[in-house]
Amino acid sequence: METAGIKKPSSMRAVQYRRYGGGGAALEYVEIPVPSLKKDEVLIKVEAASINPADCRIQKGLLRPFLPKFPFILVTDIAGEIAEVGSAVRELRVGDKVVSKLIFWKAGGLAEYVAASESVTVVRPAGVSAADAAGLPIAGLTALQALKAIGTKFDGTGSAGNILITAASGGIGSYAVQLAKLGNHNVTATCGARNLELVGNIGADEVLDYKTPEGAALKNSSGKKYDYIVNTTNGGKWSAFKPSLSNQGRVVDVAPNFGNFVASILTLFSKKKLTTIILSLGMEDLRFLLELVKEGKLKTVVDSRHPFEKAADAWEKSLSGHATGKIIIEM
Repeated sequence: METAGIKKPSSMRAVQYRRYGGGGAALEYVEIPVPSLKKDEVLIKVEAASINPADCRIQKGLLRPFLPKFPFILVTDIAGEIAEVGSAVRELRVGDKVVSKLIFWKAGGLAEYVAASESVTVVRPAGVSAADAAGLPIAGLTALQALKAIGTKFDGTGSAGNILITAASGGIGSYAVQLAKLGNHNVTATCGARNLELVGNIGADEVLDYKTPEGAALKNSSGKKYDYIVNTTNGGKWSAFKPSLSNQGRVVDVAPNFGNFVASILTLFSKKKLTTIILSLGMEDLRFLLELVKEGKLKTVVDSRHPFEKAADAWEKSLSGHATGKIIIEM
């Protein structure tokens, strides 16, 4: 296989774990060979990576005993610069600044270099930082696909709906609020008390503290029912959402628990429905999000930035479940 590229080191630093559980204390730094490329892959020099809740759930044993294969280099969402390209790569070039969503069962993003398929990698526009881009793949795409599922148009031509977004200060929720406003929706959002102002500042028309009686009951000040509810929290229940829906209202659940999976089947022929969204990686969707960021219409809400050497701190912050927006690790 022939590759074009620039000189790269033979070894690199990476962060991995060797067993289920253990949190940040189980992460270890290792020196390993720089990945070799398949013909359809590019080698990315990582500049920034973002942690998603799913990354932490895999360490906890979500896919046990099938995945991951140990030792496992964590994180799937990364941004960086292409250092080398495989012989069959056609669109990408050495020196391109890119963002990639790595295959989740391989991951490998928390390293100085990672090999990624051209099919999961896109060029990021000039002016879009590595940190902003690294936040997008899982959280941004999930939010976008949830809103597209209810017919949202983002060019100002769509009809306004009354929409509720739960856990709006989280990674998915913070993108969903902004995208819903681009789609002309009237947005009510729930979050914790400390993030009420932030969620209002990114576009929510009304923000409810989920710990207050009104917030727990999902009641906005106008008393209007919701045409749509986008649920981004594992704890949301169909039984709690149903009374807040309009007659033909719909819940779109991006973090379904078992009860909501059942509800998605039971409500198939009901006026009020619950549907679940399973993320599909669309390169055009990712390019669309990057353009919105470039144009200043969408921003990545960054909870915290951590140097590569402090990856365990970032991991523990994610495990706490209280991140506001995205947790970024910078190389």
